[in-house]
Amino acid sequence: MSTTATEIKRRTREQWGNDPCGAIYGDGYDIGSREFFDNVEAHRYQVYAPWMRAVMEFDGFPGKDLLEVGCGMGSDLLQFARGGARVTGLDYTPKSIELTRRRFAVYDIPGRFTVGDAENLPFPDHSFDVVYSNGVLHHTPDTQRAIDEVYRVLRPGGTAKVMLYHRQSLYYWLVIILRFGILRGELAKSTAEEIMSRYVEYSETGARPLVRAYTRDEVLRMFGKFGERNTAVRQLTREELHLPSFVPDAVVHRLGERWGWNVIITARK
Repeated sequence: MSTTATEIKRRTREQWGNDPCGAIYGDGYDIGSREFFDNVEAHRYQVYAPWMRAVMEFDGFPGKDLLEVGCGMGSDLLQFARGGARVTGLDYTPKSIELTRRRFAVYDIPGRFTVGDAENLPFPDHSFDVVYSNGVLHHTPDTQRAIDEVYRVLRPGGTAKVMLYHRQSLYYWLVIILRFGILRGELAKSTAEEIMSRYVEYSETGARPLVRAYTRDEVLRMFGKFGERNTAVRQLTREELHLPSFVPDAVVHRLGERWGWNVIITARK
């Protein structure tokens, strides 16, 4: 691994170790308490991304062996477990695995948890029926290698479900490129990836992890080893684009299905 890749991964571990994804929505409660986890979950699926339960198919894999690559605090992994999957959570950040283990214990739900690298999954070939990853693989230096690892550990006929940031989104063009890049002049001295690193995954520690975004066509090409491949686009909030209140929620939803910030691919081996 090159020095550059090592530094990128160090910054990623620093980012999520100091600022676990979604932890802000449990403010006011002791981190790791049931109340903390309940509030994080309520915000994620009721406020931030109410579309997620259906699109990610949390109840769609009963009896299947499911791996989440980059499980964070275990929010999504817990939903799959409640849906009947036998779950394994992997994360590069020890703090995340500690919180995920605590979360499952709080709700008395079984699971396996391990610290590991998405580019070098510590599992034999054909270990899982499903591999899921949400908002993670665009942070690793070699995203293609991570996708190839997903393919390797899947059983024949298995399903990969992965979310990556969408470069054809309104958020990318109106916020990253127009607002920060052009109006603030940051494209004169920075790449779009560097701008995303500063603003998309903001951290009080200034970790600035790697952030990439991809078009639908690029995502389909990266998953070219797979057989059936389908993509969906979601995630646009009126707050991100400063949309006025008179814009109907239905319009925001339709815009999100075409120009949202998340591109989700479902691919079968």
